Amino acid sequence: MAIGLYGYSSLALDSKGRIAMPAKYKEALKEVSEGSLVITRDPQYPSLRIYPGSLWKTISKAFENLSGLDSKIRSIQWNFLGYANLIDFEVNDRMQILIPQSLRDYAQLKVKEKVSLIGMGQKFEVWNEKSSKWFAVHKGVLLPWDVTVSYTHLRAHETGRNVVC
Repeated sequence: MAIGLYGYSSLALDSKGRIAMPAKYKEALKEVSEGSLVITRDPQYPSLRIYPGSLWKTISKAFENLSGLDSKIRSIQWNFLGYANLIDFEVNDRMQILIPQSLRDYAQLKVKEKVSLIGMGQKFEVWNEKSSKWFAVHKGVLLPWDVTVSYTHLRAHETGRNVVC
């Protein structure tokens, strides 16, 4: 199932801890949300993941079927399933999502500050915008606000030549 939830958006977390999903995702979310979204911790990074209801059913079932006897698997299950919040979600003009306080704390999201919403194909990631920039710089990930790349720079990189800017 290819849904097409791609792209970067900088959003404000309102005073109640909500974000408004960008309108560009409206049609795709109509197809896959099934009236709900699930928001949970990212098991690796201080960020959150948002899954459409239809995809969450498949993913959660797979995690539930893993053996909890292995401590690493159990830890992932606790973080991923244990902090999952089912959100009733209506695809409309507002498309707001309330992020629970415990998840805002985990991802260091503060009200009235910017968050990064990153469409990753079938799911979204939500980051504190400052954290996402730190991650990009220290892990070598290029994000939209940092990069203007010309064809000349790409060719120079491919051929190993230095380009003076």
